[in-house]
Amino acid sequence: MDRVRDAGTGLVFGALVGLGVALVLMAPAFGWTQILLVFGAAVSTYLNRLPVTVTVIGLNTVVAAVAAYLSSGSVAQGLLNALLYALLQVGVVLSVRTYLRELATRRKLAEAHTELRAATALLAQATRSDERLRIARELHDLIGHQLTVLTLELEVAAHQSSPPAAEHVTRARKVARDLLADVRATVGELRRHAPDLREALQRIVAELPEPAVHLRVADGITVDEERVTALVRCVQEVVTNTIRHADAANLWIEISDDGGTIRLSAWDDGRGVGGRVQPGNGLIGLRERVEALGGRVSLDGGRGFRIQAEVPSA
Repeated sequence: MDRVRDAGTGLVFGALVGLGVALVLMAPAFGWTQILLVFGAAVSTYLNRLPVTVTVIGLNTVVAAVAAYLSSGSVAQGLLNALLYALLQVGVVLSVRTYLRELATRRKLAEAHTELRAATALLAQATRSDERLRIARELHDLIGHQLTVLTLELEVAAHQSSPPAAEHVTRARKVARDLLADVRATVGELRRHAPDLREALQRIVAELPEPAVHLRVADGITVDEERVTALVRCVQEVVTNTIRHADAANLWIEISDDGGTIRLSAWDDGRGVGGRVQPGNGLIGLRERVEALGGRVSLDGGRGFRIQAEVPSA
């Protein structure tokens, strides 16, 4: 935000400053035209570094002094007018720079918010996973072993007992076997339980002031913990890049399952890059993470910025 972004913008800005100077000098009696000088200083603050803006203020101040002298014929009036417009320009420039600093601070806070949310989501996921594994081990080691011993004891009792007790022992043995099978099935389910992808992603994008994130996760998507972690990190990088570079008002993120392939599509309504995308460290890391799972990533920086990542669902 503190420098001219391209040659075209620089030419337009130069034309704006030149037009303002020309209008003020050609019509020095019309004092309202000198507002264009203040406007030019404000625009310069958005587009240029501070030394360029200071140069623009100096030029505009001289022009304001000359215009006042041509209109009134008084040197004192020229100096007074120069002081007035110098103060106006400095006040506007300081206001704009304060706004830009505030905007940069908000963006940094949004980036930190996204990173913290992603870390929280992954931590919550890891905590739940560890708790499930702990419960599964406890069921297997304590109840499972005891039920196995009980089944063996009832097996022995069934061979040594005689009617009518034998019938009750046989029923108890069947109940113990069924219960042992249920415990083993429960342990297996706890170990295979997939993390909630939608909940993890919603944690990242919740309460972001800008851009507005529109998240859609298709129903029925189940992925393992490794893929949830990869998708969470991908979404974090997408959101952070949009905040940092895109100047976008909206960001759309969709997760879908296309016949065994999990597809992440994200696009924004920002300015894009206007050509071939040169990935930075964040996008390179995203690509490496996806390719490590056997997937692929495509980038498009034309209208807005679009990223699509695909990974096998298993």
